[in-house]
This record gives sequence, C-alpha cells and structure tokens, in this order.
Amino acid sequence: MTSHVKNTLVTTAAIAGALAATTLFNTTTVKADTTSSAPVTTTTSATKDTAIASAQAKVNSASAAVVSAQAAYGSASTAASDAAAKTAAASASAAATSSAVANAQAAADSAATAKSTADANLAKAQSTAAATSLAKSMTSAAVVSAQSAVASASAKASDADSAVAADSAVASAEAGQTVTANLMKSDDPTQASAAQQYFATKTAIVKLLPSGQVQITIPLTSGLKYLKEVSYNGVDATFTKTGDDSANITFTADPATSYTLAMTMDITSVMPFMPIMHEKALLDVDTTIFNGLLAPKSAADAALTSAQAALSTAETNAATVAQVASKAASAATAAATVASDAAVAATSAATNLTSAQAANSTAQAALTSAQAAQSAADAVLAATKANLDSANAALTSAQAELKSAQNIVVVTPASSAASSASSAASSASSTDSSAASSASSAASSASSTDSSAASSASSAASSASSTDSSAASSASSAASSASSTDSSAASSASSTASSAGSAASSATNSAASAATATSNVASSTSTTTVTSAVVATPATTKKATSSTPASSTTAKTLPQTGNENQSALVALGLAILTLGIYPMMKRKHA
Repeated sequence: MTSHVKNTLVTTAAIAGALAATTLFNTTTVKADTTSSAPVTTTTSATKDTAIASAQAKVNSASAAVVSAQAAYGSASTAASDAAAKTAAASASAAATSSAVANAQAAADSAATAKSTADANLAKAQSTAAATSLAKSMTSAAVVSAQSAVASASAKASDADSAVAADSAVASAEAGQTVTANLMKSDDPTQASAAQQYFATKTAIVKLLPSGQVQITIPLTSGLKYLKEVSYNGVDATFTKTGDDSANITFTADPATSYTLAMTMDITSVMPFMPIMHEKALLDVDTTIFNGLLAPKSAADAALTSAQAALSTAETNAATVAQVASKAASAATAAATVASDAAVAATSAATNLTSAQAANSTAQAALTSAQAAQSAADAVLAATKANLDSANAALTSAQAELKSAQNIVVVTPASSAASSASSAASSASSTDSSAASSASSAASSASSTDSSAASSASSAASSASSTDSSAASSASSAASSASSTDSSAASSASSTASSAGSAASSATNSAASAATATSNVASSTSTTTVTSAVVATPATTKKATSSTPASSTTAKTLPQTGNENQSALVALGLAILTLGIYPMMKRKHA
C-alpha cells in the first residue's frame, strides 16, 4: 500500500513538471503598445523590414522636404518683410514728394500771383511816370512860354517907360501940380470940417508916381500943436514940419476924386476940460488928372506883371510836376525791379515745381514697383506656406505609414506546427475517462520500464501542459483512480500511453519551435502580440487569446515580460520534472 501511494505521488509530480514545462514553452512574451488593438500581420520579417524601410525612406524624404520648405518659407518670409519695408519706405517717399509738389505748387501759384501784381504795379507806375513826364514837359514848355511872355512884357514896359519919360506932361505930373483941396465933414460933404481952419490954403500938391499912384501933400498952416494924427486907409500920413506950428502932411493913394482922412485933435492945452477928439474929414481933391498920361505905361507894366506872374506860376508848376515826375520815375524803376524779381521768383518756383513733380513721378513709380514686388513676395510667401503645409502633411502621413509598418506582426510558418501540436494534444486529451484512467495506470506502471518509456511519458506530459488548471486537476484525479486498476487494464493502457507519448513528443517539438519563433517575432517589434495557449480538457479544447485595447493602461493590464521570469519558470519546470523522473529511474535500476 505504501509503495502504491509513493508511485502515485511520483506520477503526479511528473505530470505537474510536464505541465509546467509545456505551459512555459507555449507562453508568448507580451510587450505593451497602446497604438493599435488590431495589428497588421505578415508572413515574413523581410516584408515588414521592407515596409519599414520604405516608410522610413518616405519619412526621411518628407523630413527633407519639410526642412527645404521651411527654409524656402523663411526666405520668402524675409523677402516679404523686406518688400513690405521697401513698400513702406517708398510710400513715405511718395508722400513726402507729393507734399513737396503741393508746397511747390503753392509757392509757384504765390510767385505767379506776386508776378502778376508786380507787373500790374509796374504798368501803373510806368503809366504814371509817362503822364508826369508829359506833364513835366508841358510845364517846362509853359515855363519857357512864360519866360518868353515876361521878356516881351518887360520890353513893352520898357518902351512905355521910355515913352512916358519923353512926355513933358508926364514929367510935369511927376514934378507935382497944385490943385484945390477942401476938408469937408465926412457925414455931410457940404459943410467944412472943423479942421479946415488949420488948412488955410485949401490946396494940395499932387504928384504922379511911376507906379501910376499919386502922392498927395496938404499943407498944415497952423494948429500943429492940436493936430496929432492923420491917416488914410489905416496908413499914417507923414508930417513934414515947416514951422513951429505948421507942417506938410503927405500920403500915397490911387488916383481918385476924394479921400477920407482920420484925424485926432487934442485941444486940452487951451481948453482943459475938452477931451481928445477923433474926427473923420473928407479931403475933396481930384487926382485923376494924370490917368491918361500913364495909360500906355500902366498897360505895359500890367502886361509885364502878368507875364511875370504867369512865369512864376509856370515855374512853380514845372517844379512841382518835375518833382512828381521824378517820384513817378523812381516808382516805375522800383516797380520794374520788383517785377523783375517776381519774374525770377516765378521762374524759380516753376522750375522747383517741375523738379518736385519729376521727383514725385519717380517716387510714385518706385512705390508701384515696390507694391508689385511686395505682391509677388506675398504670393511667393503664400506658395511656400502652402508647400510647407503640404510637406508637413506628407511628413505626418509618412510617419503614420512608418508607425503602421512598425506595428506589423510577423506570423511565421512555425505557427502551423504549433497549431498541429495543439491539435494532437487536444485529440490526446479528448479520450474518454476510462482511457485517462488507463493512461494514469500506464504511467504508474511505466515507472518500472526503461528510460525510453520514461521519455515518452515525459513527452506526453509535456504536450499536455498547454491545458488549463482544470485539466491538471483531472489528470491528478485520473492518477489517483489508476492505482486501483487491474493488471489487464494496465497492459491496455500501456499500449495507449505509448501511442499518445509518440504523438505528444512530436507535438511538443513542434510547439517548442513555434514558441521560439514567436518569441523572436515578439522581441523584434514594439507591438502587443499574444499567441494561443491550448490545454487539453476531457471534453473540449479551449483557446485563450489576450488583446489590449488602444486606450488601456499597459502597466495595469499586461503581464510582466522579460527573460528573467522565463528563466525562473524553466528552472521550476525542470526541477519538478526531475523530481518525477528520478524515482522512476532509481526504481528501474533497483
């Protein structure tokens, strides 16, 4: 009984070791990649490498195109900025020249107006100068004519003087003639004046003067001490004393028939109580007796006087007109200078305007050219921007293509072998419960067989290791029940186990090759790849596939990967397998 239990434990250990090793070799290394939940597959790594190389070449080409487009865009941007700056400068220059044109136009208009005004003033001044010059000429001619008239009148007066001098009557008149003269009351010429008593002779001496006037002398015979003043027309008469109480009273007047004299009488010396008396007396004397004698001379003298007056007037007028003419000539000269200066200024302003207009035309042309250059630079900038956007889009597409190529999963032909092994293991595990019990009995009895049988059992156990934990529990139960089978069942089970061992050995070898190939593919890519692990069950075959959605977090959902865990599992499987095989080998040799 103890031996039977020991054999059962040994068999169970061998099966568990085989299950561990099989599970180890059929497990695919899992690496995280959250970029795709449905990777593209291919049959060869060369196809993937070709796709990656092609995509990488496209990425490189697109990157180079982006760099080139960026450089072109930078150059175009610089050129556009320069063109904009030049346009701004040209615009400022055009504005400045336009302002200069406006200023020059205003200056030219002002100068033209000033010239017109100066020309009008010059014309007016010249007209005035001409008129005054004509007036000067006329007044000069008048002076000459007056001078000639004066000369003629002077000659006539001289002739009249000569005639008068030759006339004896005139000579007598100039020597003086005594005529009757009476002093009468001025208010009553029929009555004698109170002063008449002092003019006892009642006569007057009349002399003809060369001027045609007459000199009248009345002799005062007495009363000189009483008669203080005598005047005619406000002019005092001259007293020439002829005695103690007598004198001759003389005054000058034009020829006439009577003269009113003003007299002042002072008789206080004889009549103290009498006031000084002021009396007007009418001197009745005819002095026209000489008028005929001096008529020719008077006419000649009058003509001479008139000619002299005309000459004086002509000379005065000539002097005035000459002064006006001189001023007008000076004004005309000044106006001519102003007009000349205005003409020069107008010409200069017109020249400046022409220059400003030419400069403005040049500036406007430069502005038009700068604007055209800016438009062209802007068009180039837009084109290079479009090219840059296109290059960036191409680069994005190439990068996506490269990522897709990198995500390709290589499925090698070894996967078919793994599938065959899984099928064989599945068919071996699909036997009924009695065959499983027989296999367990055969495994128990196989502990006394040779090492080749042990190897076959180990291969069968290894192929069964792809099943899940429920299959392992079933195998353990089968091993427990197999200990009670009889010897005939053990013989039958030995044959069945032998056949199953051969198939399992073959499947295990294929599965190992597939696992190795799958491991190589997994290590060459960065994507998440999970292969199937198949474990035989009494009635069904279960295929477990693990996939990771693109949005899942790999740190939480994916198993730890790497060679360290794989090595640990291999060591564990080999240790369990050794523990199962070693007692059987020891028993055989015993």
